[in-house]
Amino acid sequence: MKIVVLEGSPNKKGSSNLLAGEFIRGAEEAGHHVQVIDAAHADIHPCTGCIHCGYEGPCVQKDDVEVFRKEILEADMMVFVTPLYYYGMSAQLKTLIDRFCAFNSSIQGKGMKSAILSAAWNSDHWTFDALEAHYDTLVRYLNLTDMGRVWGRGCGTPSMTKHSRYMKEAYELGRGIK
Repeated sequence: MKIVVLEGSPNKKGSSNLLAGEFIRGAEEAGHHVQVIDAAHADIHPCTGCIHCGYEGPCVQKDDVEVFRKEILEADMMVFVTPLYYYGMSAQLKTLIDRFCAFNSSIQGKGMKSAILSAAWNSDHWTFDALEAHYDTLVRYLNLTDMGRVWGRGCGTPSMTKHSRYMKEAYELGRGIK
């Protein structure tokens, strides 16, 4: 299976990317091909809402999303990776997802699998409620099949994350993808 991991953290060595690394390790050990899209450090312009993509053709923005579109549409699974910023996904990941507007129907028709990995300093039981609702909506709208979620509560620093149970959860999620 081809898996595309959409990393949304501006901190390449941060907690959410540590979780992504463990997911990738597990998925590759299980024989899957994994490609990372570093949304946080790519040239991605925000959607302008012009709807040119829906009426006349491709998106008017000229940036890395055209390459990412091809990579996403060639994949069997998308994994969303984000730190929790003010109880939602990072702006960097959201900017990429907003640009799905230009190829929503292609994603919807694929019946792709998905997962989400996120890390937060906060460890309250409600910490991920808003992000989880957003992810559930993406899964429903894009016709994705959710394969799992890792909600890294209390993972405010890489050290905290490395010593948490969430590293193993991310690895096992990747290893268990069928």
